[in-house]
Amino acid sequence: MFTGHMTGCRRNMLPGIDMTPLSWGEKTIMVRFDLLKGSQLPVHHHVHEQTGYLVSGRLRLTIGDHTYHAAAGDSWCIPTDVAHCAEALEDCVAIEIFSPLREDYLPSDGLY
Repeated sequence: MFTGHMTGCRRNMLPGIDMTPLSWGEKTIMVRFDLLKGSQLPVHHHVHEQTGYLVSGRLRLTIGDHTYHAAAGDSWCIPTDVAHCAEALEDCVAIEIFSPLREDYLPSDGLY
């Protein structure tokens, strides 16, 4: 198991959205998302429960049928298989934890 910041593992996920894996174990992964103002995460869902914390910026977050305006210091939880999307209203940094482990977010060098 690796813990610590993976400076070389930041990768672009969508236009204006970068992801960096920070730490993981057998059942969870914690990642940092950097979102540029105006970037959008389209509606999607997955088997992972997702909890998040907005470090900086402002974010419009839709979880199921509810839309929230998150500011720095706010947090959320997205249950398994619930549709969600987001739009960065300002440049944002968010930390999120996924369970079970999202293997697609692990560094490509196989370090585990």
